[in-house]
Amino acid sequence: MTHLSRRSFIFMSLALAACKRGAADLLISGQTMGTTYTVVAVEPQGGLNKNDLQTAIDAALQDVDRKMSNWNPSSEISRINALKANTPFSLSTDMLALLQAAQAVHETSDKQFDLTLGPLIDLWGFGAQKPTRRVPDDSAVTTEMKTVGQSDALTLEGTTLIKSHDGTQMYLSAIGKGFGVDRLGDTIRSFGVTDFMVEIGGDIIASGKNAEGMPWQIAIETPDALQRSFLKVLGVSDRGMATSGDYRNYFEQDGTRYSHILNATTGRPVTHATASVTVLTENAMLADAWATALLVVGRERGMEIAERQNLAALFIDREVTSGKMRFKTYATDQFDSIQHS
Repeated sequence: MTHLSRRSFIFMSLALAACKRGAADLLISGQTMGTTYTVVAVEPQGGLNKNDLQTAIDAALQDVDRKMSNWNPSSEISRINALKANTPFSLSTDMLALLQAAQAVHETSDKQFDLTLGPLIDLWGFGAQKPTRRVPDDSAVTTEMKTVGQSDALTLEGTTLIKSHDGTQMYLSAIGKGFGVDRLGDTIRSFGVTDFMVEIGGDIIASGKNAEGMPWQIAIETPDALQRSFLKVLGVSDRGMATSGDYRNYFEQDGTRYSHILNATTGRPVTHATASVTVLTENAMLADAWATALLVVGRERGMEIAERQNLAALFIDREVTSGKMRFKTYATDQFDSIQHS
């Protein structure tokens, strides 16, 4: 898949921070989704055919591309986006599962997680066509908002999807990469491997333990656009993990900074103080979606939603003290329990 990368990434060296690779580790890496992927696995006692695993990984990634890539004109999502209003479309099993998960997050995030922001993403210059980034006219935002709104623009009837507007466009960048991570995890498990870590552009699934018998050690990046450093390292096992941030993908105009994180109600970039959100949950797809949703709503409302949904979430806010900008973290109870386990 091409360019399903999004926002910020969990910053890692070969996706592993503070974790020495043991002799029993198997490392596979490559390019996908406009970014890189890394698989680190502890070989099972019976051994493993690396070539067969690589072939299976390549096939899985190609299948995800055929379904989820907004940059592939023949993909399933591209064909959906090209549909006229009220034209039934029979969804693949994978696309149905993804849209059902997206709808659940949409409904429980004050409707701020919204796949139909595609026209607005393009308008602000953050989309597939990558036009010149600039602040659009108010009238242009108002026009594009008419086709936006996941609850109103999309109808799921069994395995069939119907769009309410010709111009409704779905972007899967805030959930598709996590879906790809989970697909690779399933592929690796099919080879009898139980201890592994998969990372695509910062989205992660970690299973079992590393070669040293420890949870996989994953670093969370300080959300600073000027430098790269680790804020903390977390032991992760049998969970998906994703970080969404506003500090890598943005532009400035007339002294004002505009990030690619858009508020689904206003159609404009968010302006609150939250710089990044990290979420750990049952799989990478949901972690991907929830990290975006919670970043859109910001820390104050986001903490309420995360606690209600029993999510392990870490919010990092920008705070100015004595004229100096610093970062402050806020963790949900679930995140604290993982951090101290």
